[in-house]
Amino acid sequence: MLTTEETAFFREENPWGLILFRRNIGTPEQVTQLTAAFREAVGRPDAPVLIDQEGGRVQRMRPPHWPKYPAPKLFGDIFEGDVEAALRAAWLGARLIADDLHAVGITIDCLPCLDVRFPDTVDAIGDRAFSADPDVVARLGRAMAEGALAGGVLPVVKHIPGHGRARVDSHLELPWVEADHSSLESVDFRPFKALSDVSLGMTAHIVYEGIDPQTAGTQSAKVIGEVIRGELGFDGCLMSDDISMKALGGSFRDRTRKIIEAGCDIVLHCNGDMNEMRAVAEAVPELTGKADRRCSVALAGRKEPEPGFDRQSAWAEFQALTGWQGV
Repeated sequence: MLTTEETAFFREENPWGLILFRRNIGTPEQVTQLTAAFREAVGRPDAPVLIDQEGGRVQRMRPPHWPKYPAPKLFGDIFEGDVEAALRAAWLGARLIADDLHAVGITIDCLPCLDVRFPDTVDAIGDRAFSADPDVVARLGRAMAEGALAGGVLPVVKHIPGHGRARVDSHLELPWVEADHSSLESVDFRPFKALSDVSLGMTAHIVYEGIDPQTAGTQSAKVIGEVIRGELGFDGCLMSDDISMKALGGSFRDRTRKIIEAGCDIVLHCNGDMNEMRAVAEAVPELTGKADRRCSVALAGRKEPEPGFDRQSAWAEFQALTGWQGV
């Protein structure tokens, strides 16, 4: 549950939403109580609660209370031999995950990962990427986004405009991508452009030398304004990747200020450190204007799960399509 200090902080600061990590997850009953406690603290029964539940290594809710799901690369592997089976499996995987999340009050899942895989893609992305083919990535990403929506959960496209060329882990240091704009446009950008209608997106803490050689994408007005909003046509709610990652330098007030000035709508802080949270809260402005509109439109797109979903049958079909035996 929330501590007294956390409850008071949320009540006072009224953050847009809450993101959960493995450290926050116990039983289904505990997670349900936690999401309800957050919404009670901020006084908004529809306040978003987010999680990274992709499958594979990035899965916060795990056995014994929730199934183990495969990494997204499996869908890309299936795609090579059977396109329709892969698309159906990707949809079912996201639909099953959404069923898990909806049951405990989680309304946003930070998937699909639309990063294109390269031979030297850092392991922090690795099998989280569907494929080395941007068109396959786009089609499978669309299937997972639609599966999540059918289950009453909003998807988040990430890491826009592309993390696949990074050769170091942005959790630990700042990656630099040397590719020119034309190369990025012809490969990395394509899945994000294809899914630009998805209402939520997450940035990448990467310097794209062919766009802005001075500044990480999350803090670059050129990357956000000219590429994400302009070239890719993404007009949804744009959140930063985790501000506490080591790719970004400076104080948390300074990091926050640069992210907002660059054009992000939401600053995402993930490690739970209260002093850092207070610094971010002091620096972030009230959600107004275009940012408020984009966030409101995104949340309005969430609907209750479509009726008639038979989880047992869906899981059996998923296993038959994928050969997956995770429990």
